[in-house]
Amino acid sequence: MIEEILIRDLGVISEAKLEFGPGLTVLTGETGAGKTMVLNALGLLLGE
Repeated sequence: MIEEILIRDLGVISEAKLEFGPGLTVLTGETGAGKTMVLNALGLLLGE
């Protein structure tokens, strides 16, 4: 299980540290907040 992800200089995200707990994690935010960038970063980590 991924427990934590640190994203730097990816799209609109200069730096973000996300800590994941057990269970379901939901990303919410306004348009342009970087939700898709977080998913892209996870995809890069998973080799997709």
